[in-house]
Amino acid sequence: MSAASCLQSEDHFLCSICLEVFTDPVSTPCGHNFCNICITEHWDSNVECVCPLCKEVYHTRPEMKVNTFISQMASEVRQLAKNKAISRSEEPAAKPGEVQCDFCPRTKRKAIKSCLKCEASYCQTHLEPHLKAARLQSHQLIHPVDNLEDRMCTKHNETLKLFCKTDQTYVCLICPILDHKNHEFVLLEEEYKGKKAKLGKTEAEILQKIQQRRLKIQEMKQSAKTSRGAADREKADGVQIFTNLKQRVEKSQSDFIHIVEEKQRSTEKQAEDFIKELQQEISEMLERAAEVEQLLRSDDHLIQSFPSISSAPPTKDWTQVRVQQRSHEGSVVKAVAQLQETIGKEVKRLLEVELKRIQKFAVDVTLDPDTAHPNLILSDDEKQVHLDDDVKKKLPDSPQRFKGWPCVLGKQSFSSGRFYYEVQVKGKTAWTLGVAREKLYRKGSITARPQDGSWTVMLRNKKEYEACDDPPVRLSLKSKPEKVGVFVDYEEGLVSFYDVDAAALIFSFTGCSFTHKLLPYFSPWLNYGGINSAPLIISAVSQSE
Repeated sequence: MSAASCLQSEDHFLCSICLEVFTDPVSTPCGHNFCNICITEHWDSNVECVCPLCKEVYHTRPEMKVNTFISQMASEVRQLAKNKAISRSEEPAAKPGEVQCDFCPRTKRKAIKSCLKCEASYCQTHLEPHLKAARLQSHQLIHPVDNLEDRMCTKHNETLKLFCKTDQTYVCLICPILDHKNHEFVLLEEEYKGKKAKLGKTEAEILQKIQQRRLKIQEMKQSAKTSRGAADREKADGVQIFTNLKQRVEKSQSDFIHIVEEKQRSTEKQAEDFIKELQQEISEMLERAAEVEQLLRSDDHLIQSFPSISSAPPTKDWTQVRVQQRSHEGSVVKAVAQLQETIGKEVKRLLEVELKRIQKFAVDVTLDPDTAHPNLILSDDEKQVHLDDDVKKKLPDSPQRFKGWPCVLGKQSFSSGRFYYEVQVKGKTAWTLGVAREKLYRKGSITARPQDGSWTVMLRNKKEYEACDDPPVRLSLKSKPEKVGVFVDYEEGLVSFYDVDAAALIFSFTGCSFTHKLLPYFSPWLNYGGINSAPLIISAVSQSE
């Protein structure tokens, strides 16, 4: 059986003189053991031979014999101590931020426990006495911590073992008697369990929030990916459209050049024909002139060839003959006009596609009677509104209700994303439509412009269309809209108005900065003696492909 298994400590094999493990241990007659050299030197330096432990006096120096059992056990203890030293040398040194052992002489090892009783921290090697010695096993060991003095009561120098719920502080066992009379106390373990439960709940909440944010990150990544896909498709479509337009422009240019050159070729061909004919006549007349000259030189009174020369020369009158100048004036204008017509058709087709796309963001809008001016009449389904000058309902003058201008807002509000709705304006001579900020001023005269919180277009006097910007923008429309579509992209800062039937863009507010909720805005405007009595009607949006 080894020394490690039969003994609790190497203290049993220490020489009481040198305090080291026995070397050549010998036994005295009184039964005590010492190193041979230690007891010899001790007795040599004294007059009497006295046992250093029991003080028994030997008048004659006794004969010392080697204790073979103790010698063998001491050897095993020395080997065990050597192994421990080797093992301890393999223990890792404490890293920055880790609690250090208070008993390591040179290289500070990492502490694995702290003792509240001893107010010290121990590495694996120096902790062994607390694990083996019975008198130390009652000490309270905890996970290694710094500043153990903070766990001691500063007044009574006792370990903090209670929690005063009255003062919300940690106290020792003496504090309740002297300083915290009639207070409510719990054991630290109980307080720890309660706080641990709260910490567990807090940890769960934190982990849940972390998970939520991770999901939000995934959502944002997916949104960015989807947006990238949409952007790539939009870019591809745009490139295709501009390529087609470029081809159309190039073809128009080519056709224009061809027409001009064809006209020029026709003019040059006519000139060539005329010149050829003139040269032919000149040639014929030169031949006759030669014949005449020959006859003039002849002395023959009988001119036999007179009949041949008496035939009349060419008689075509060239004085009024002109090469027809093919006019090129207006060719460029005509070509550009044709190109404009072609591009106009292409733009109309694109607007039809764009309108179908934004109609997918259609929302169900209803009128909010709590905001309606007292002269406004709303239908039971809250989809229609018109003004009746003869009817003024007695309604509470709430902050939400319009009092000056005949306006009403939609019930639905929007603070993100995109939305679209359509309003029938057929038969009306005046109206105002758009969106408004939730905090829009509603009493007295309203200034319709973006800086005051509204983005609208309006009709006045049957044909005067205007975007309520600052300054106002007069609109020139090819046709009178009977149904107006309103589209908003909150993040993009865009408000657009469309003539639904003509698939034409009426006007767009761009670069807007929205920071409040937006609500649909309606005003059927004044009745004008029944001329403008037709209602504004919120229409169902057709989303046919």
